Amino acid sequence: MLSVLRVHLPSEIPIVGCELTPYVLLRRPDKTVSTDDVPETAPLDGHFLRYKWYRVQSDRKIALCSVHPSEQATLQCLGCVKAKIPVAKSYHCTPKCFSDAWQHHRVLHDRAASAVNENGNEEEELFGRFNSSGSGVINSSLSGSASSANLTNGSAPLYPAAVTQRSGGETWFEVGQSKTYTPTADDVGHVLKFECVIVDAETKLPTGHVNTILTSRVIPAPSPSPRRLVPVDGMGHLDADGRITSSGTFTVLSYNILSDAYASNDLYSYCPSWALSWPYRRQNLLREIVGYRADIICLQEVQSDHYEEFFAPELDKHGYYGLFKRKTTEVYNGNMNTIDGCATFFRRDRFSHVKKYEVEFNKAAQSLTDAMIPTTQKKVALNRLVKDNVALIVVLEAKVNSQPVDNPGKRQLLCVANTHVNVHQELKDVKLWQVHTLLKGLEKIAASADIPMLVCGDFNSVPGSAPHALLAMGKVDPLHPDLAVDPLSILRPHSKLVHQLPLVSAYSAFGRTVGLGFEQHKRRLDSTTNEPLFTNVTRDFIGTLDYIFYTADSLVVESLLELLDEESLRKDTALPSPEWSSDHIALLAEFRCCKTRSRR
Repeated sequence: MLSVLRVHLPSEIPIVGCELTPYVLLRRPDKTVSTDDVPETAPLDGHFLRYKWYRVQSDRKIALCSVHPSEQATLQCLGCVKAKIPVAKSYHCTPKCFSDAWQHHRVLHDRAASAVNENGNEEEELFGRFNSSGSGVINSSLSGSASSANLTNGSAPLYPAAVTQRSGGETWFEVGQSKTYTPTADDVGHVLKFECVIVDAETKLPTGHVNTILTSRVIPAPSPSPRRLVPVDGMGHLDADGRITSSGTFTVLSYNILSDAYASNDLYSYCPSWALSWPYRRQNLLREIVGYRADIICLQEVQSDHYEEFFAPELDKHGYYGLFKRKTTEVYNGNMNTIDGCATFFRRDRFSHVKKYEVEFNKAAQSLTDAMIPTTQKKVALNRLVKDNVALIVVLEAKVNSQPVDNPGKRQLLCVANTHVNVHQELKDVKLWQVHTLLKGLEKIAASADIPMLVCGDFNSVPGSAPHALLAMGKVDPLHPDLAVDPLSILRPHSKLVHQLPLVSAYSAFGRTVGLGFEQHKRRLDSTTNEPLFTNVTRDFIGTLDYIFYTADSLVVESLLELLDEESLRKDTALPSPEWSSDHIALLAEFRCCKTRSRR
């Protein structure tokens, strides 16, 4: 007979918007053990599994700490109430919590004061409009929790589900009848109860023990402070949605989202396990990515299964078409479904797909060793060069009705490269060789047509390194210290380390701007390289690894997504955190096509 051996939840804390799927271990009639579902539509040996979810609603008034959402709040900041800051951000669990968070909390007050313009309207922010609409439901629930009227928790309009039981000051409301449940704003502050029981297919009556689990209290999804889109040339203006508008512009996002396979509790022990879990991170990442409303999205560290099962279908709902290039598998020997790669998405109403090129650095390594390395050294050379890294190059065509060009009569193409360069810091020669190989491929495309180009990704190379110099300067100084690491002599002669693409780093535009309004953004740049101080923040490393390069003879930077300051991130030790679900930050630039000059 069918029996339930074990039931448990993969995450200890349920979060609004993050799917809960219990692990249910079954013993089937043939004595085999399985986690496969047995629904009513396909009973097994005359039995099936019935699931129910309940919200356990206490009569006690509860609010959650804004800094430690798994803790109950004991005090509220009245300054937030007066400034009409979302009430969820006003709660703290202890006086020490409030004191420790004050430097960051004070920013909310400052922003609230500055966000009201002469007309009394709040300034819109990129990712803010989306975020506030998403978190507003949560916050309204919390603000409801702060009022005595709603804290009776018994009103039918607020909780219309059927009451199944009431005892000891608690009421259970049935909220779901499937194995999976996604907590809503109504669940914030309440415990959820999951029931699983075997049912006779004929009588529809339970035939055995009811297996139950109680969760921790549901917490709202943390809502990071919105990042503004900042005009850098003074030509654009903010529209009603907070976007910079200028004739013929488009936006590009580059983001290493941190593959779940790499997001281990050992490596990121400072991040709460619930915030590191994939069910939470995928929803938070999607919320962030969609909130930027970019026309083109370049993602790195996207697992194959996550691309197919989550990002491609979810972003399709928002009007994006996606292309994916998985890393190669000569070094990797794990689950093929979890190997990561590069994913490029674009808005179907803005662009159409013309062509795709896939760069496999392993193949380039094989060609290189065949041509340059003596037979006796080929195995050693391939062991050093073959690292499974890839690049995805996509040629897009702007659609006529939204063509981002000055000349509407001319067909406008755009080439977008998306890559993730090898991570090992000691392999400086391999990094430089991979970047050089990619640039040589892009040069061939450029030779066939004058086409604007974007080169995006995680290059695992800091500003001033040889790969960065090659990208930004078009050459590498023969005396550059990185060139000392070249055991295979693949970088010689050094004179070949050049390219003719007029590439410029998008974020260096902050360094070229003048005016008082840009001082804050300039402080977040390295004054020597004009690159961000960081795009990657962990406990053991902080620095810039990610870039958006563009061809300056055909594209102009209009605006940039503001950078984050280290202090605001260090309150959670490092990235990832409950607010930001990758160890990298997203980069976004808005471009305008300009008249193309022929390249030589």
